[in-house]
Amino acid sequence: MVDILAIDGPASVGKSTLAKKISIYYNVPLLNSGRLYRAVALEINQKKINIDDKNKIINIARSLTENKINSEYLFHSQIDKIASKISAKAYLRNELIDYQRKFPKKYAKDKKFTIIEGRDIGTKIFPSAKYKIFMWADANIRAKRRHLQNKKKGGKSSLKQIYREIIERDNRDLNRKIGPLKPAANSVLLDTTYLDIEQAFNAIKKIFNLKSI
Repeated sequence: MVDILAIDGPASVGKSTLAKKISIYYNVPLLNSGRLYRAVALEINQKKINIDDKNKIINIARSLTENKINSEYLFHSQIDKIASKISAKAYLRNELIDYQRKFPKKYAKDKKFTIIEGRDIGTKIFPSAKYKIFMWADANIRAKRRHLQNKKKGGKSSLKQIYREIIERDNRDLNRKIGPLKPAANSVLLDTTYLDIEQAFNAIKKIFNLKSI
């Protein structure tokens, strides 16, 4: 059976960057579960689908492809807002849970572990995961990081707006009834407020002794 490294945490905390670095270093598959919801949100936005149209949203979820999940248009504020709202819908979460749980068997048959990154991986999707990390960072720091990323990409960016969006997203994710954002009881808390990605990566290696896997 393939071991699972579950990485959870709020928006802009560095989950995806850290997960990708671990994936490349250890040559193991990675699933960013947030991309599933964003891919559904993107299609909802593009096709002007009502956010409460259950049947159409389920059909979108069932027709997800790797190309859709890896679309370059997933990371925009409008898509972020839609993804946050639909991720609270139980029927969609149940549909996408199946995709996530099949991922290790489908892509990690010959690997010693696989990485699943999101917001409720260690609590809901893979509660029996061998390795669980819950990342956190001060909202001001997360906003500044996202602001710098946007500027590097050459796009327009407002630090105040990003901070406001992060706070709003945190409130939605922490307080939603379905799959709320919270650390698993047996997870390791990694506060990256004063850590860069390399320091966070080294901390993970030491914590879990992944070299011995």
